[in-house]
Amino acid sequence: MPLQDHLPPLNREFVAHFGEMGSRWGINRTVGQIYALLFISPNALNADEIAETLEFSRSNVSMGLKELQAWRLVRLRHQPGDRREYFEAPADVWEIFRVLAEERRRREVEPTLSMLRTALLETPKTDAERHAQARMREMHDLIDRLMTWFDDVQKLAPETAMQLMGMGATVTRVLELKDRLTGKGAGRSARPDKLPDAA
Repeated sequence: MPLQDHLPPLNREFVAHFGEMGSRWGINRTVGQIYALLFISPNALNADEIAETLEFSRSNVSMGLKELQAWRLVRLRHQPGDRREYFEAPADVWEIFRVLAEERRRREVEPTLSMLRTALLETPKTDAERHAQARMREMHDLIDRLMTWFDDVQKLAPETAMQLMGMGATVTRVLELKDRLTGKGAGRSARPDKLPDAA
């Protein structure tokens, strides 16, 4: 069986899971397993080692590595005295998340924002178009704010970003309290009676 003779059970389970999840993330099973193997490997691996471990053809491994390089999720390394190319995943999981988010933004979010901006420049001619354009503006504004927030988070040190994510509920309550004190956010679903007193 694939992976059976080359990886311990825990490692094999992780690699197999990433292969199964690959299609849900827009990558194929081979690419998912290659990435998972590189992620948990203590050392950089060359294409032959990857192919042998996963029991994939050398050509499939080469194509998978090219795709991962295009996503900037693996790095190319050279070993002294060895002409082969070695590959590794970034060690910092925050960097992996950041790169993956940036690539998804470039490939998926930016084209949508571009389409919405173009649509918002059009002059609606009917009530149906006016309604549609108003809805598009809501979508554009939300995505634009999320991207601005994402840009701000990108500038934070990894430790600060992780602390910020851990404060999610607390930050939400502080913002709700701020809205209550300034008279904004009247349409929010938050319950003011559950917020802490202003004092």
